[in-house]
Amino acid sequence: MKPKVFITRELFGESVDRISQYYEVDVWDRYHQPPYEVLLRKAREADALVSLLTDRIDCNLLRNSPRLRMVAQYAVGFDNIDVDCATRLGVYVTNTPGVLTEATAELTWALILAVSRRIVESDVFVRWGEWYRSGTAWHPKMMLGFELMGKVLGVVGLGRIGRRVAEIGARGFGMKIIYYDVVRNYEAEKEIGAEFRELRELLREADVVTIHVPLTPQTRYLIDESALRLMKKTAILINTARGAVVDTGALVKALREGWIAGAGLDVFEEEPLSPNHPLTALKNLVLVPHIGSATYEARRAMADAVADNLIAFYEGRVPPNLVNRDVVNLRSPGFSK
Repeated sequence: MKPKVFITRELFGESVDRISQYYEVDVWDRYHQPPYEVLLRKAREADALVSLLTDRIDCNLLRNSPRLRMVAQYAVGFDNIDVDCATRLGVYVTNTPGVLTEATAELTWALILAVSRRIVESDVFVRWGEWYRSGTAWHPKMMLGFELMGKVLGVVGLGRIGRRVAEIGARGFGMKIIYYDVVRNYEAEKEIGAEFRELRELLREADVVTIHVPLTPQTRYLIDESALRLMKKTAILINTARGAVVDTGALVKALREGWIAGAGLDVFEEEPLSPNHPLTALKNLVLVPHIGSATYEARRAMADAVADNLIAFYEGRVPPNLVNRDVVNLRSPGFSK
């Protein structure tokens, strides 16, 4: 009898077909995520679980799922999973790093360009008739933005995505690259000329600050009111990492009062974002609905990575993208035990 896997959202068919060769597959086929009560019931019956960031895989669920041996996350981040609890219970946790680097880096640059050149604001200006009603086709001070050439790009978190963003900034736009990370990246310093800064120094110096750190207790509200007040009034902030890395209330205040020039967000403390949220009233802010990895190429590669992790575990191999490495000392991969 095949082990059973519950997949909390529809994936691409080819990947599900691959998984089906090894597992009995149960797919949640609705657009909305399964309610926690449904997730809990399905997990109790499953040997493996494929989860998304919006699925709460807490210790209660893990403790009450005696058959569960693996959680294969369809994402790079895994702050929705109680990894420590999973490790104690011998449950393997995997993710999908690497395959969405390019997609997220490109979206980061889309946001940088949209904010720095006021693209969305200009689209509304034309689409809603403000340009026509102005009666002026062109004016020297209309929709002024700023050029990126020669400006300072401050990268907070120089992992895969942060480094790719830095490479594009250096080689594509001729920007000076400064970065902050808990570990210095001497290779990146040599190859792309990135210069290390402490966070406060980076915030003071950068014209564009872009965030690429995971959400941890240490990074929650890393960018708070005091951090935003350090930034230049002409600077912009971009977040394609996790919403709670930025204090939303402080950001609203900073944008309203002109502490910074603008911002671009792909992630939010509350998702989906209410249309009545204070963020949506700000003209100097570009909002997109958590689409960092939303390319055909990235989403298919993520599904393939999930399949690779599940198949490796089934075959008794350590999954290629294992998050909690210590679990191997507690239980061997596979379903034989």
